[in-house]
Amino acid sequence: MEKITVKTAIKAPVEKVWDKINNPADIERWNHASEDWHCLNASNDLRVGGILKSTMAAKNGSFSFDFEGTYDEIIPYQLIRYHLGDGREVEIKLEVYENNVMVTEIFDAEQQNSADMQRQGWQAILDSFKNYVEGN
Repeated sequence: MEKITVKTAIKAPVEKVWDKINNPADIERWNHASEDWHCLNASNDLRVGGILKSTMAAKNGSFSFDFEGTYDEIIPYQLIRYHLGDGREVEIKLEVYENNVMVTEIFDAEQQNSADMQRQGWQAILDSFKNYVEGN
């Protein structure tokens, strides 16, 4: 299975990055790839075996989908690993350097959309997260 990597550097303390990436109220505010999409709801049981859920939707109501993962490994302020319902794996690494946190997401590609399209979508969401953390 092809792995795709996206990353960004965020100017914020690692504690803030960790909180904003895991808090459901924050997830609802940053979890979208473009301004014509939004996150309708999010919940997060941040523990091994716990579930991360969110619903993303087009603002015009034309399309929505649910995203759900089950946590496999959590190292606070460093690493989150979970798997999706179809067995694909996602890994999120936080690495502190100088006044930044490098957030790297590595995920298994799905078969429906091209790898390039998936990379662009996940990068856009990660960029939205960066903007949200640095602006709040």
